[in-house]
Amino acid sequence: MALFSSLQEKFNHIFSKLTKRGKLTELEIKEAMREVRIALLEADVNYVVAKNFVNAVSAKAVGEEVMKSLTPGQMVIKIVKDELTALMSSTDQKLNLSASPTIIMMCGLQGAGKTTMCAKLGAYLKKSGKKPLLVACDIYRPAAINQLQVVGKQANVEVFERGTQNPVKTAKEAVEHAKKQGFDVVIVDTAGRLHINEELMDELKKIKAEIKPQEILLVVDAMTGQDAVTISESFNKDLDISGVVLTKLDGDTRGGSALSIKAITGKPIKFTGVGEKIGDIEPFYPDRIASRILGMGDVLSLIEKAQEAVSEEEARKLEEKFRENSFTFEDYLVQMQNLKKMGNLNEIVRMIPGVGNKLKGINIDEKQLEVNKAIIQSMTREERLNPEIIKASRRKRIADGSGTSIQQVNQLLKQFEQSKEMMKQLKNKRGIRGLF
Repeated sequence: MALFSSLQEKFNHIFSKLTKRGKLTELEIKEAMREVRIALLEADVNYVVAKNFVNAVSAKAVGEEVMKSLTPGQMVIKIVKDELTALMSSTDQKLNLSASPTIIMMCGLQGAGKTTMCAKLGAYLKKSGKKPLLVACDIYRPAAINQLQVVGKQANVEVFERGTQNPVKTAKEAVEHAKKQGFDVVIVDTAGRLHINEELMDELKKIKAEIKPQEILLVVDAMTGQDAVTISESFNKDLDISGVVLTKLDGDTRGGSALSIKAITGKPIKFTGVGEKIGDIEPFYPDRIASRILGMGDVLSLIEKAQEAVSEEEARKLEEKFRENSFTFEDYLVQMQNLKKMGNLNEIVRMIPGVGNKLKGINIDEKQLEVNKAIIQSMTREERLNPEIIKASRRKRIADGSGTSIQQVNQLLKQFEQSKEMMKQLKNKRGIRGLF
């Protein structure tokens, strides 16, 4: 399921009615805001947060500037986007990496994905030029230390562990080790519990007092909805957390916790987990999330992912092919590989402005890429360069050679033509210059 897909669908329905009207009455705006409030509550947004949000939007939306505008519907959507962004924004959204070593204490309940997120954060920081160290301080959950070592190896980040000795002592020794060995970030994986209790909090307070972390990040499961907000409140009260990391935001989640946490706790969401792979971690950008909720896409995140997957030289050559209309199946094969590097394809497609809504309800099967690859490799070079010559007899030969059906070959040919159209749209988008 796409990020905030249910809320996005409802907002699109509400605002499409507004944008179809030339003028808006105060009654029509109030009716739309009532529907917005219901949509937020159904998305598991905190009741007080939803009420305050709708009141703030309503106060601005019924103003004379909007009511007399030539495009009042669009102005209402802009107000909603600005208020959504403000709802999730904070001046301290970024990690505080000023100290050396910077100490990051990760906490949370069992099952939220805390240990894996430690490795994801380590991999993310290493990618940005840091030298992180993971520290195993969960001595209670069976195999927790081993799990950190496994995910640490996947992230190519060193793990410091001292078995089941006192976690406070382990954390202290890890910081000393980091200073001696030149690690500039220390990520401490603390113990979780099934429920918040005094014993857990006491240990966390002792670790905090001993190592004086610059960041205390609470890892919460986005799929727990309002419970995520309650958990954040409890940890913040005892530990004064500096931020939240939301995991499983790519799952079947209504997303209400993302819209409620900052408003209730006053603490920002700093990162999100958007998949199971080590690289599936993203900084939380309120303005980009607001755009995605409203179906406007997320151009900046799309560009960043594309730049990681495609070299500047590849991008330049591809842009020339689109300009000359000489895009072939050989180019298509290369781009399929680049898309795989970018992450979850369903999320990638929905970041494209104006495209995500058209593909609503469509799930992209990543295994299909391998099928498509087999079909393309069964084509002759002439066919790959000139797809228009692939008629009935050729299609049967290609299907037989790739172990697929004529229907699957036809489907790929159709997808190819659709991709060429999509790439033309992308090429014309401001800021996207032949990145695909």
